[in-house]
Amino acid sequence: MKELTYVQSVERSIFKTYRKEIWNPFVRAIKQYALIREGDRIAVCISGGKDSMLLAKLMQLLHRITEAPFELVFLAMDPGYNAANRAKLEANAEKLEIPIEIFETDIFDVANAQTQSPCYLCARMRRGHLYSKAQSLGCNKIALGHHFNDVIETTLLGMFYGSQIQGMMPKLHSKNFPGMELIRPLYRVREDDIIAWKDRNGLDFLQCACRFTEKNGDGTGESKRLEIKLLLKELRKTNPFVEQSVFNSIHAVSLDTLIGYKYRGQAHSFLENYDDASVEAQSEE
Repeated sequence: MKELTYVQSVERSIFKTYRKEIWNPFVRAIKQYALIREGDRIAVCISGGKDSMLLAKLMQLLHRITEAPFELVFLAMDPGYNAANRAKLEANAEKLEIPIEIFETDIFDVANAQTQSPCYLCARMRRGHLYSKAQSLGCNKIALGHHFNDVIETTLLGMFYGSQIQGMMPKLHSKNFPGMELIRPLYRVREDDIIAWKDRNGLDFLQCACRFTEKNGDGTGESKRLEIKLLLKELRKTNPFVEQSVFNSIHAVSLDTLIGYKYRGQAHSFLENYDDASVEAQSEE
């Protein structure tokens, strides 16, 4: 039997070892949310972290076997990485045989010069640069590496600290780049399974590579997202399905029981239809 190359072994682990945990949820999300259509030209956006690198490999594998042809561009933005981080990004892409196209920006310089919310500004600027570059390459979609746990945590962050029930959508139309869409193919893939895949294959990806955290520590001490992660970890001790319940809830929102909601930016109240005789009465229970 012919010995597998390293990349073949990595790909085999996705199809075999982690088929249930990674490949199947990835394919299910694409089908359930109609993320890819025939003729799409998709820019897979690679930061160099575990999530985006796995996404790139999954999209590459899907491209090989799909019956509905689409095109891929593997787009990596260097927002101002130091030499070591830039080298690690390039080395991992080469190791996984992902043909990345790198373009450079000065985002770190601009964002880190701000005294308030540098991370928020950095994220917004990254998104804009990725849309712009992808569009210039003839793409109609960008794919990002947000996963199942990002969806859960974002939902709870909105409730606890934003005073709103707001989810992370599996796909979005761009407001500032007409004709462009953002898709999240890892929407149903759990972070623990991504980490398990990474560790099994001996991969070492970028963590947070920004200059702000290099100067000020890892940035997690006051992180609200970390608080949510720890809360969910504690809740799992008595309810191992708590995260799945949150995920299911954003697929089954009952507007009939909400005091207010927004639709396409416009606020609505339950009072608008409260006295409508055609509306079925709600149980007092």
